[in-house]
Amino acid sequence: MKNQKVVIAGGASGLGLAIARLMLADGVEAIALVDKNGLLLDETVGALKSEGHQVYGAQGDITRKESAHAVFAKAVDALGRVDCLINSAAIYPRRPILEISDDEWDLENAVNIKGTYHMMVAAIEHMRSRPKVEANVAGRIVNITSVDAFKAHPQNAHYAATKAAVVSLTKSFAQEVAKDGILVNSVAPAGFATDRAKKLGFLGELAAANPLGRAAEPEEIAHWVIMMASSRNTYATGENVIVSGGYIYV
Repeated sequence: MKNQKVVIAGGASGLGLAIARLMLADGVEAIALVDKNGLLLDETVGALKSEGHQVYGAQGDITRKESAHAVFAKAVDALGRVDCLINSAAIYPRRPILEISDDEWDLENAVNIKGTYHMMVAAIEHMRSRPKVEANVAGRIVNITSVDAFKAHPQNAHYAATKAAVVSLTKSFAQEVAKDGILVNSVAPAGFATDRAKKLGFLGELAAANPLGRAAEPEEIAHWVIMMASSRNTYATGENVIVSGGYIYV
C-alpha cells in the first residue's frame, strides 16, 4: 500500500478501522475516513494522528447522491487524489422476517446499497480523470459484502438481501469501468468479532458452526481487503472473495 491514498467509508470503527490500521502498518501514504457519526470520527482520527499517521476525517451522509459526492469531495480535498475506495459502511439489524417494517427496509437499502453505489460513482468519476499507472490500472474499489448473500440465517433477511445486491453491483461496475482501468471487487466475510458483534451475542453460535471453531478477528478479514486494494492486484476485477474459515463454499 506504499504511496497509496485511500478513502474508507465506515472507517471510524469496526472492520473499516481494522482495515485502516493494517493499511497504515503496510505503509499507506494517507487515509480519509468517512463516517456519519462526527463525534466517533473525530475521536478515531485524533487517535490515529496521535500515533503519527496521516489520517483525515470526512463526515457526512452517503445515502443520498448529493451528500455522498460532497463527502467524497471532502476526502479528495484532504488527500489530493484517491487511489482506492473501500466501502465498509453498513448497518446490521436483526429482525424476524415477518416483522421487518418499511422504515427498516428503507434504511437498510439506503445505507448498504445506495450508499455503496453513490460512493462508487463518486470514486469512478475521480479515478477516470487520473492517469493509468502500473499494469494500466487507474484505481481500485473494494466493497464489503457478506456470506449472508449466499447462505440464509434467521432474522437478517433484509441485511442479506442488501449484501446480495452489493455483490451484483460489484460485478456490474467491474464490467462497465474495466476500460477505464478501474478494478472493482468485493470481500465477503463470515461473522467476525467486532465489539458490536460481541454485544449482540451471536458469535458463539457462529463459532460452533465454523470448521475452524471460531469467528474471525477483523484483522483477518482486513488482510484480504488490502490484497484486493493494493498494487499487488493488477488483474482481478468483478470478483467476490469469500473469507469464512470454511463456513461456506460458493
